[in-house]
Amino acid sequence: MSRLLATAIVAAAAVGSVSGQSSMPSISHEYAEVNAQRLHYVRVGRGPLMIFVHGFPEFWYEWKSQLAEFGRDHTAVALDQRGYNLSSKPEEVSAYQMPNLVADLHALATELLKSTGGKTFTLVGHDWGGVVAWVYAASHPDMLDKLVILNAPHPTIFGRELRANAAQQKASEYMLMFRSAEAEALLSENQYEWLKRAVLGNNPSAADVDAYVDAWSQPGALTGGLNYYRAAGVGPPAPSASTGRADAPPPTAAPPAIPPIVVRVPTLVIWGEKDTALLTGNLNGLEEVVPKLTVKRIPNGTHWIPRENASDVNKLIREFLAQPGS
Repeated sequence: MSRLLATAIVAAAAVGSVSGQSSMPSISHEYAEVNAQRLHYVRVGRGPLMIFVHGFPEFWYEWKSQLAEFGRDHTAVALDQRGYNLSSKPEEVSAYQMPNLVADLHALATELLKSTGGKTFTLVGHDWGGVVAWVYAASHPDMLDKLVILNAPHPTIFGRELRANAAQQKASEYMLMFRSAEAEALLSENQYEWLKRAVLGNNPSAADVDAYVDAWSQPGALTGGLNYYRAAGVGPPAPSASTGRADAPPPTAAPPAIPPIVVRVPTLVIWGEKDTALLTGNLNGLEEVVPKLTVKRIPNGTHWIPRENASDVNKLIREFLAQPGS
């Protein structure tokens, strides 16, 4: 049995069990040749388009519960971003700079809208996928009905926190390791033991472990995900002169201020308050750059709320989608 087929079977079982409906549309694995990349994605259901964008070190499978829920009345699509799982994995660090990631999403969304007959879509992003979604919404507001962000810092606010908030600086120190030349070796030790603990918790299902290890084991996939950090040069002030590959941007004394990125699309931010990497200070002042903002907090939620708090997340998104656009 091929890895893709095995993952598809696991995903279909997961989607069916979450939905509880035997009539749940089947999951379809597809590819799009866009922006000089081959992007893998999965599609469930029919109706208005919703696109779900994962972060590090996830892949499309992160959204299995959301695919089950929103595939009932939407065309629900979850992609593997460039560098991940079954999508293209360019070698150059510069290939992972934000304009390229936004261009991937825009090209894919344009193709998908042709197939669904729509003109706009709802965008949902988590972690790095949420950062891409923030920038996409600021760059292409005419393409979006609504924006949903899960534990992903707005670039303007996060820059402020990294400059001025000592607690966020401390919480972000892992980013320096992710940018280092040793990151791949450290994260893949003992069959990805650190990643399994950090991402999947203490009692993951065998199916989830198999799916994630398979995705992380795809040639070049771990480096592709880490290159997001290297290309952005993101993190707290670095204590040493070198924190990454030779072709990665050098560290700065402090993260530079960037012009405010204003998002005028109606936006829902859902935040797990027990996120130890991205602190709740990232919500402070968010309304200044996102005028049409709704914030919902999940007090017991960690960083991984799409999976760990799926029912709460799905309910909050449903309520938000039911609100009239503004």
